[in-house]
Order: sequence, then C-alpha cells, then structure tokens
Amino acid sequence: MTASSAPLESISFELSPIDNERLANLCGHLDEHLRMMERGFGVEVNNRGGKFQIIGPALVLANVQDVVHGLYSETSQSVLEPEQVHLAIREVGGSETIAEPVEKEIMIKTKRGLVKARGENQHAYLRRVMTHDINFGIGPAGTGKTYLAVACAVEALERDFARRIVLVRPAVEAGEKLGFLPGDLTQKVDPYLRPLYDALYEMLGFERVAKLIERNVIEVAPLAYMRGRTLNESFIILDEAQNTTVEQMKMFLTRLGYNSTAVITGDITQIDLPKSQKSGLRDAIEVLKGVEGIGFTFFQAKDVVRHSLVQKVIVAYEKAGRDS
Repeated sequence: MTASSAPLESISFELSPIDNERLANLCGHLDEHLRMMERGFGVEVNNRGGKFQIIGPALVLANVQDVVHGLYSETSQSVLEPEQVHLAIREVGGSETIAEPVEKEIMIKTKRGLVKARGENQHAYLRRVMTHDINFGIGPAGTGKTYLAVACAVEALERDFARRIVLVRPAVEAGEKLGFLPGDLTQKVDPYLRPLYDALYEMLGFERVAKLIERNVIEVAPLAYMRGRTLNESFIILDEAQNTTVEQMKMFLTRLGYNSTAVITGDITQIDLPKSQKSGLRDAIEVLKGVEGIGFTFFQAKDVVRHSLVQKVIVAYEKAGRDS
C-alpha cells in the first residue's frame, strides 16, 4: 500500500519550550514552511501555538513529527530558510516519494472574519502572495487584487509575520498633480488611499486602524518619500502602480528589506501619466516576468466580483478598444 492510498490517521504533539519567535521561525512567512511539509508528505499540518496536529497516512506521521521537532531545535540557533526545510523533508523520504495533497481552499483569517478567494485567479494570486516576496496583481477594477492584498497584510500583522503595513501610492491621479489640494503630502494622498483604508476598517475596525496609524504600525508613504529607505519586516502595498514612472518602480522594488513582502497592484488600461512617459508597471511586466521569486497574476473581466454590470462595462470598453 502506498502512502497516498493509505487510510488517514492523525497524531498530536506539543513543542517545548514554547517561544513565539522560534515558533514563527519554524512556521515560516505566512506558514510557508508548514505548507512545504504538507506538499512534501501529502499531509495536513495544523497548529495552535506550539500544539500541532498532523493528519495523513499513518506511515508518514512519525516522519513529519521528526521534521517538526528537528527544525524547531534548529530555530534556537538560526533563522530557517526554505532550503533547510526542503532538505529536512528529503532526508526522511518526503518530497519526491509522496504525492501532493489535493489543494485546499485558501482562506485568510482576520479578527472580523474569513476572507475567501473567489475563482481560480484569486486563488492563484493568494498562493503567490504567500510564497513570493514580490507580487504583481494586474487587472481591471473590481477583481479583488487590492482587497486581497490588504487581507494578506492584515493576517501577516496579526500573526507577527510583519511588524508594520506600509501603504504606498504615486501622487498622480487623472493627470493631476496633488499640489492643488490642502494639507501636507500625506493628507493629499489620503483620499486616493480610500480603497485601502476601507478594506482595513472592514478587517480591523475603525478604532484599531486609527490607533495603528497613530503608532506608525500602519504607515502611509507617498511614493516620492520612499527613496533612500529600506523596509524590513514589513508588508508593503503599492496601489495604482500603473501611474509610476520606470524610475519610480525600480526605486520602489529596491526598497524591499529582510522578511518583507511587497504587493504591487494596478490596471494598465487606466494609466494617467503623460503619453510621452512609459508606465513603470508596464515596464516591470516586460523586465521582470520570469525572474524567480517574483509572482505575476493577471486578472481579466471575468474575475470581476463587483456588480455584474461592472464586468459588462469592462468588456464593452475592451471591445471598443479592439474595434478602434
């Protein structure tokens, strides 16, 4: 009987001594290391703090437990890398000899409830955000690319995978510079970050968001102010990235520091830059596609999850553009 056809059983155990930093190190960014174990052994790994439950074929359960204990021991001396986890799995017969489990529905837990991916593209988008440090979500309005990025950021913050959320947006909208608006640059950009704020309020509540902004745990960073910074242990969202210049996009991407994730969202059909200026998002698609460690998800009109008429409007404009 092969591992993949064996009846499922479960085993439970608890790690000791419990140390939250070591536990986060063991699990990996957004539980990346646990997902590697699931894929490598064809099991399901659940944990609540230091208490673990492994569900899968009986003949591999002890091996998974050994990997978890072994890697937890290593966390006392070093920060685990995916390569170490992969090697630990291979050493006890995982990865190549055990079939991958059926892919589970991806859900993001927030204090206000669960956020679920809708459709194949949203599932692929979330998988890439969970496994890549730089991700691009490209497509029309209403496809969930910004909302899901905020959900991932909130989960990372709540689970201590990120120490802060940084919201970034280029200071250009519909061809207008923001100098005509009253207030400092943060106040000028705030109205254009409303979709990000609305998602944060929905997932964390208005008062909590206000407190986190006051403590600079959630930071609004106009793109022009990003130069010279290095963002460590952060979840960074660059929204409306189609309105970045080539130079701004390169500058933003090189701000990424240790244990950070960047999600870049935009719609290349809604570029507000002067016609003579190339969009940094368009340029990044050409330059970076195929670079290992960078994820691209391209949404289409069929992925729109707003009012059904929104999808029809997008399709009509696409058709008019082709006809012309």
